[in-house]
Parts: sequence; C-alpha cells; structure tokens
Amino acid sequence: MAISLSSPLSLYSIPVVWFIAFVNAPLRTAYIGKIAGRFNKPCSVDPRGNAQRLLAKHPEAGARAARMEAANANGNEVMPLWVAAVLAGNYAGLDEKTLNVASVAFIVLRAVYNYIYVNQNTQAHGNLRTLTWFAGIGVPLTLLIKAANKVLERSS
Repeated sequence: MAISLSSPLSLYSIPVVWFIAFVNAPLRTAYIGKIAGRFNKPCSVDPRGNAQRLLAKHPEAGARAARMEAANANGNEVMPLWVAAVLAGNYAGLDEKTLNVASVAFIVLRAVYNYIYVNQNTQAHGNLRTLTWFAGIGVPLTLLIKAANKVLERSS
C-alpha cells in the first residue's frame, strides 16, 4: 500500500501530538537530574517541585526546566482540541488531503513551539513562541469549522 496525502493518515497524528507534548516531561526530569544530580538527586516524591528547587540554586537551569514543564502542560492543554478536530474532520468526511496537510502542519507547529518555548531567552523569542502558538491553534479550529460546515451542508 503506497502512502500519499490521499491516504487516511490523520488519526495517526493523535499519538504523535501526544508524544510531542509528553517528551518534555522525561527530558525535564533528565535535565534536572543532570544539573541537580551533581549536588543532590531530584525528588521523586514531589517531582513538580524539582524545577522550583533547581531555580533557587541554578536560576538559568531552573528557568529552562520550568519552561520544559510549561511546554508539557501546554501540549496537554491543546491535546483535546486536536483530538476533537481530527475526529470531527473524519466524521464529517473531510478529504484525506485536507486532514493530512492539517496534521503535518499542526505537528510541525507544535514541535517548533516546544523548541522555542524550551530554548527562549529573549522577548523576541517569546513573541515568536506566541505567534507560533496562534498559528498552531488555528489548525484545529479551521478543521472544526470545515467539519461543521460539511455536516451542515449534508443536512441541508
């Protein structure tokens, strides 16, 4: 079976988007362990407090760890919207090319967003991150509107 933009692939984007959000959590834990491990081990009883504890001792490293945590949280927050958009698009019968292009665009925008978020250190980076977020959130919203229009069209 040859894979193309006409293949039904959009549902595969759901675990990929989940992974992009999730990957920041183990990376953060490894990063904290690498930095803090020289002095003391990260706390597994209160893992969400590790970034704050690191921030007190190593401000730059702690800030990066906090951004990794925030990128993970943001990915988890946007995940339900993406799942709804992909499922609605498939339910409505949007063409596979539209769904696949949207899936690739969203995956790329989420990966870029995470990269910028974790590595930002200037206001310009913050502005670019915000712009990337808005571009990314537009993808599932567009799919939802297209799906709603298609369902409405069918019912007329």
